Amino acid sequence: MDPALELLFYVNGRKVIEKNVNPETMLLPYLRKNLRLTGTKYGCGGGGCGACTVMISQYDPITKRIRHYPANACLTPICSLYGAAITTVEGIGSTKTRIHPVQERIAKCHGTQCGFCTPGMVMSIYTLLRNHPEPTLDQLMEALGGNLCRCTGYRPIIDTCKTFSKTFGCCQGKENGTCCLDQGINGLPELEEGNKTNSKLFSEEEFLPLDPTQELIFPPELMIMAEKQPPKTRVFHGDRMTWISPVTLKELLEAKFKYPQAPIVMGNTSVGPEMKFKGVFHPVIISPDRIKELNIVNHSCNGLTLGAGLSLAQVKDILADMVQKLPEENTKTYHALLKHLRTLAGSQIRNMASLGGHIVSRHLDSDLNPLLAVGNCTLNLLSKEGKRQIPLNEKFLSKDPSADLKPQEILISVNIPYSSKWEFVSAFRQAQRQQNALAIVNSGMRVLFGEGDGIIRELSILYGGVGPTIISAKNSCQKLIGRPWSEEMLDTACRLILEEVSLPGSAPGGKVEFKRTLIISFLFKFYLEVLQILKRMDPGHYPSLANNYESALEDLHSRHHWSTLQYQNVDPKQLPRDPIGRPIMHLSGIKHATGEAIYCDDMPAVDRELFLTFVTSSRAHAKIVSIDLSEALSLPGVVDIMTADHLQDVNSFSTETLLATDEVFCVGQLVCAVIADTEIQARRAAKQVKIVYQDVEPLILTIEDAIRHNSFFKPERKLEYGNIDKAFKVVDQIVEGEIHIGGQEHFYMETQSMLVVPKGEDQEIDVYVSTQSPKYIQDVVASVLKVPANKVMCHVRRVGGAFGGKVLKTSTMAAITALAASKHGRAVRCVLERGEDMLITGGRNPYFAKYKVGFMNDGRILALDMEHYNNGGSSLDESLWVIEMGLLKMDNAYKFANLRCRGWACRTNLPSNTALRGFGFPQAALITESCIVEVAAKCGLSPEKVRMINMYKEIDQTPYKQEINAKNLSQCWKECMAKSSFSVRRAAVEKFNAENYWKKKGLAMVPLKYPVGVGSVAFAQAAALVHIYLDGSALVTHGGIEMGQGVHTKMIQVASRELRMPMSNVHLRGTSTETVPNTNISGGSVVADLNGLAVKDACQTLLKRLEPIISKNPQGTWKDWAQAAFDESISLSAIGFFRGYESHMNWEKGEGHPFEYFVYGAACSEVEVDCLTGDHKNIRTDIVMDVGYSINPALDIGQVEGAFIQGMGLYTIEELKYSPQGVLYTRGPNQYKIPAICDIPTELHISFLPPSEKSNTLYSSKGLGESGVFLGCSVFFAIRDAVSAARQERGLSGPLKLNSPLTPERIRMACEDKFTKMIPRDEPGSFVPWNVHI
Repeated sequence: MDPALELLFYVNGRKVIEKNVNPETMLLPYLRKNLRLTGTKYGCGGGGCGACTVMISQYDPITKRIRHYPANACLTPICSLYGAAITTVEGIGSTKTRIHPVQERIAKCHGTQCGFCTPGMVMSIYTLLRNHPEPTLDQLMEALGGNLCRCTGYRPIIDTCKTFSKTFGCCQGKENGTCCLDQGINGLPELEEGNKTNSKLFSEEEFLPLDPTQELIFPPELMIMAEKQPPKTRVFHGDRMTWISPVTLKELLEAKFKYPQAPIVMGNTSVGPEMKFKGVFHPVIISPDRIKELNIVNHSCNGLTLGAGLSLAQVKDILADMVQKLPEENTKTYHALLKHLRTLAGSQIRNMASLGGHIVSRHLDSDLNPLLAVGNCTLNLLSKEGKRQIPLNEKFLSKDPSADLKPQEILISVNIPYSSKWEFVSAFRQAQRQQNALAIVNSGMRVLFGEGDGIIRELSILYGGVGPTIISAKNSCQKLIGRPWSEEMLDTACRLILEEVSLPGSAPGGKVEFKRTLIISFLFKFYLEVLQILKRMDPGHYPSLANNYESALEDLHSRHHWSTLQYQNVDPKQLPRDPIGRPIMHLSGIKHATGEAIYCDDMPAVDRELFLTFVTSSRAHAKIVSIDLSEALSLPGVVDIMTADHLQDVNSFSTETLLATDEVFCVGQLVCAVIADTEIQARRAAKQVKIVYQDVEPLILTIEDAIRHNSFFKPERKLEYGNIDKAFKVVDQIVEGEIHIGGQEHFYMETQSMLVVPKGEDQEIDVYVSTQSPKYIQDVVASVLKVPANKVMCHVRRVGGAFGGKVLKTSTMAAITALAASKHGRAVRCVLERGEDMLITGGRNPYFAKYKVGFMNDGRILALDMEHYNNGGSSLDESLWVIEMGLLKMDNAYKFANLRCRGWACRTNLPSNTALRGFGFPQAALITESCIVEVAAKCGLSPEKVRMINMYKEIDQTPYKQEINAKNLSQCWKECMAKSSFSVRRAAVEKFNAENYWKKKGLAMVPLKYPVGVGSVAFAQAAALVHIYLDGSALVTHGGIEMGQGVHTKMIQVASRELRMPMSNVHLRGTSTETVPNTNISGGSVVADLNGLAVKDACQTLLKRLEPIISKNPQGTWKDWAQAAFDESISLSAIGFFRGYESHMNWEKGEGHPFEYFVYGAACSEVEVDCLTGDHKNIRTDIVMDVGYSINPALDIGQVEGAFIQGMGLYTIEELKYSPQGVLYTRGPNQYKIPAICDIPTELHISFLPPSEKSNTLYSSKGLGESGVFLGCSVFFAIRDAVSAARQERGLSGPLKLNSPLTPERIRMACEDKFTKMIPRDEPGSFVPWNVHI
C-alpha cells in the first residue's frame, strides 16, 4: 500500500497506523471507540467546554524543538495528526501503574465532584506543566480558561493549581504594601478558638513531587521521520470527503489551483463547527502540514510579518515578546491585539486556531480583525499566478469581491506595522462572560495626530457584532479629520457613528439597544484613554481628566484568588479510625482524575449494538400532517424508525406522552426514533425524516401569554397567614411591583446517556442509564414493554452531574430505547449531543411575580400579598410541585405576620421545565428579597437593616404553622457581618463610589433559611443492604445515586463507623434496582441523610447479631468474626430501612409539617461594576453556614461552593434565548454561558458554625446540596447596590426595576447616562424582535 495513504501517529507512547482513514473522523470518537480510551469525555462537541482536552506534541525539524499544546479532541480531525504524539489522561498515569502529581493533587484537593470534567482539567494543567514546570498562578488560570465545571465552583481546582505555582500559599496580592502571609491567616485575624476549628482540607506535605524527568518522551521514530522523510503530499479518501495534506508551499498552491473551492484548514476551529452545527459540507479539504513559509516571523524596519499558519497562542507569545523588546510608541497595535488574545476563546482553541484562519473566516464577531484593520495591516497572498498584497480593510472584511482573495489564492502571511509616536490604538469588547465568550460588540479604534498639535490626521473605527460583517465607521471618521481631540469632537462623533453604524430593531442576536449603547460607550472610553496619554506626553497642552473619570479606563478589580475555609474539628475523644467529621477525599476522586471512572457511555460496546437518535419537532404548536420515513429508511445501516404508531396503547406514562401522535406542543418534542448500526448513520437518517406540519393557534410562550389565554395546570395553590386585608389598612406605606426571573439550563457535563441490553430469555432487560431515579425508569420501561418490574433491572454506577434534570425526560427516552432493544433483540445505546440535550430536556422554571407589600416607616413589614407564576412548559412534569415548594419556602428568613401567596404553573409551548437544584426556592426567595430591598429604599434604610428587623427570632412559627427555632439564623447573620467586616467595607464602598463616576462598587448581605424535606413520609423512605464476607470485607448498597455530591463516600464513612471497620475494608459498587428495590428519587438535599440512616440500621443489625461472637474474641479481626459467625450459621447479610421523617401538608387548611429541619446561612458579596459596559467582577464573598455536625467537611464545603457559583450563574450570566416561534437559540456552551474560572470571587471565605444541637438526622448532620444556590443572589443584590449608586449620582430617583439574570445588558441599560439617552429607540410593535423574553 502507498505509505502516503497510511496515517501514522502515536497515542500515549504507542504507535497507531490507520490504513483506511475517514477524513470526517475526529480524534475524540477515534480515541473513545477505536482505541477504547474513554477517559477523554464528550461534553459539547464544539470546543466550548474542555472535557475532551488532550495534549498534542509535534516536532519541528527546523528549530529542533517539540511543541506541546492542549487541544479539543472533538474538533481535531485525525488526518491532521500525521507524525504527532497524542497524550490522553490515561497516558500520564493510572491507578494500575502510578498516578501523576496533577491527578493526585486535583483529587486530594477535592477538585472533583461528579468527575466528568476532571480529565480535561487534568490535561490542561498537565500540558502547561510540560511547557512551564514552575508556572505562575496567572498562567495556570489562563490554562483553565477553556475548561468548564458545573459542580465544584472552581475554588478547589485553583487550590490544586496553587500547589504547582512558584508562589504557593500566598494570595500574590500586595494590598497596602503587605503580603497576605504577614497578616495572620491570609489577611483574616488569627482565629481564637484554639483547636476547635480547622482551615485545611488537605495536607500538601504528602503530595508526590512533580518530576519533569518522569514524563513520556517524544517518540524518537517521529523525530527521525520528520528529519529524514522526503516531504510528500498525503491524500486520504473517505466515502464523502477527500483530505489533502501538502507539506511544501508548491504542493499547497497546486492543490488550491486544482480545488479552488476547498477550504484551507489548520486548527478546524472554524470549518469544524460550521460542518457540525450548520450543516456546511466540503467534499475536499486542504490542510497544510508544517509548511515553513506559513510559520515565518520576520521583523523589518516598519513592522512585523507573521505567517498565516501560526496559532493564535504562538502569535500571543510573539507579540508579548515584541512588547518587551520594542519602544512603547511602536507597539500600540500589539498591545491592543494582546488584550484581546488573552480573552479570546480558551487555551485549547487559541493553540489550535491559526492567525490566517481567524482572518479569512471573517466572523462578524472576530476580536482581532477590527484591530488588524485599524492597524493598517496588509495580507500577503500567493497563487500559481504569483504574489499579491491586499489591505486588510473594511472592504476585505465585508467580502467585497474586488478586495478579497481569489479562489486559487492562499494567505501566506500578515504584515502588522509598528505604531508611531502620535498614533494611538485601542481594543474594546464586551461579552456575556469575561473570558472564553464571543463578544456581543467589539471594536478596534486608531487615531493619528499631527506632531504635537492634537489635531486628528487619521481616524479609523471598526465594530464587530453589530452587523452581518465587521463594520467600519469610515464616513464619520472622514468628517472628523482636522478637528481637535475635545468633548465637542466626541459629541459629534457619537451622533455621526450612531447614524452610520445603524442596527435594525430585529437584528440577529438581539440586545439591540445595548449594542447601540456599547458602540458609543467604547468610543467614549477611547476618547478618555487617548486624552490621558496626550496629557502625559504634553501636560501643558491638554486638560486633565476629571479625577472621578479615571476609573473608566481601569480594568475591573482583579487580584489573585485566595480563599479561607473554616470547619469544626472532630471531638478529640473520637477514635482515630472513626472517619465521621473528617475531610475525606471523594472515593472516586483518583479514578475521576485518571479517567478510569466509568460513566454510562464509557461502557464497552455490546455485540451487534445499535444506536438510537431522536427526531424532534421543529414547531412549537402544530398538527402533524404527515411523516415520510422512506428516504431515511433507505439509507445504509438504518434498522428501524419508531413512531407513536409503534407504541399505541403504551405511548404515555403518568402525565407524559412518549412520542408525539398527531399534534406537537413544543419545539424539541420527541416525534420519532431512528435506530441504526452506528451513531453517524442514525444521525444522518434522522435528518432525512420529512415531517409536514400545520401551525395551530394560539402559540403560548411566555407567562404573560399564558395568563392572557388562561392556560394553567390545575390546581392553583394558596397559602394564607394572619389577616392581610386588615393589616393593609394600618400600614404607613404600600409598594407594588413585579419581577421576572429567567430560567436556567442544568448543563450537567455528561449529557443524557443510556444503554439497554436485552438478556435474551424470560423477557429480562438490563438498563444502564445516567439517572437520579432508577426505580422510576424501571416503572416506565416495564409499563412500555408490558412486563412486570422484576424483569427490568436498572443500574447506575455514577452520574456525570444531574441537578434535577435526569428523572422524567430520561425515563421517557429510556423507555423508547428499551422498546427498540426489546423489539430487535439487540442492545441499543442512546447518548444525546449537547444541543439536543438542551433542546429536549427543559430546565429551571422561569418565574414571574407580582407583589404588594405594606410596611411601617421603620421598615417592619406587616402585610405581603404575592402572586407567583412559573413557566411549566408543555407538560406538567414537576412544575406544580415546584410552585408548592416555592410557596412553602418563600418567607426565606422572615416572619411575615400577615401573608397571602398564590401560585400557578403555566402551560406553554416550550419543552416542559423540571426540577433544578433548589426546586422553586431560588426563584421564590429572590422575589421576597426584592420586596425587602424596595421597602428599604422607600424607608431610606439599608436593606440589611430591614432584613434584620423582619428576621425570625428564636422560637417562632412559619406561615404553614410549623414550629421553628431560628437561633442559628441570627448566629449566621452576626457571624457573617463580623467575618466580612461589613460596616468597614460599607464605608469603603461609599468612599469608592463618591470618587469614581464610571465604576461603582456594591455590597450586599442576604440571610438564608432553607427548609429540608420532601413533603411526605413515603418519599423519604430509604433502604440499604450490607454484606460481610468471610475475609472480613464488607459490601454496601443503598438507594442513593452518586452524582458528584459524594453520597457513596459518606455511606462508606457511616459503615466504617458503625461496623468499627477501616474504610478500606468497605466497598460500594453502584446503585441497582436488583439489590435495593423501590428507591426514591435522589435529590432534595436528603440523599445522604435518608440512605445513611438505612445503612446505619443495617450495620447495627449486623453488629447486634454478631455481639456474642465479638464479645468472645474482642481482640479478633473482622476476618475471625466473620468466619466464626459462618461456622455458627449466623447470617452476615442485613437489610437496613428508614421509614422516612414525619412529614405532611394540608393545602386546604394551609398548614402542616412538611419539613424535618432548616439549614441556615448568610452570604455577603462585594462587586465592582463598569457603568459604561455593564461588566461586573465579584471581588469577595463571605459565606457562613449552619450545617449541624458535618459528616465530611470537604464534601460539604464543596456542595456549598458549587451551589453558590451555580446560583451566581442563575442570577447574573445564564440566559436562555428563544425565537418568537419558540425555538431555543442557546444550545451549547458557545451561546449559553455558565460561570467559568474567571467568574468566581477573587476572595472566597467559607465557614461553618460550630454545631449546637443534636437532632434525629444522620449524626445530627444537615443536607447541603441545594441551599447554597440562593446565596448566589448576594451577588445580584450587590450589583443592584452598585447600579443604585450610579443612578443616584446621575440624579435618577425613580424606582429601580431589575429582573434576573442581571446580565451585562441589564446592568448597562440600568446605569442610564448621556449615552443611553443618545441612542435611537425602536417603537415596540414596529419590528419583530429576534428573541422573546421567557
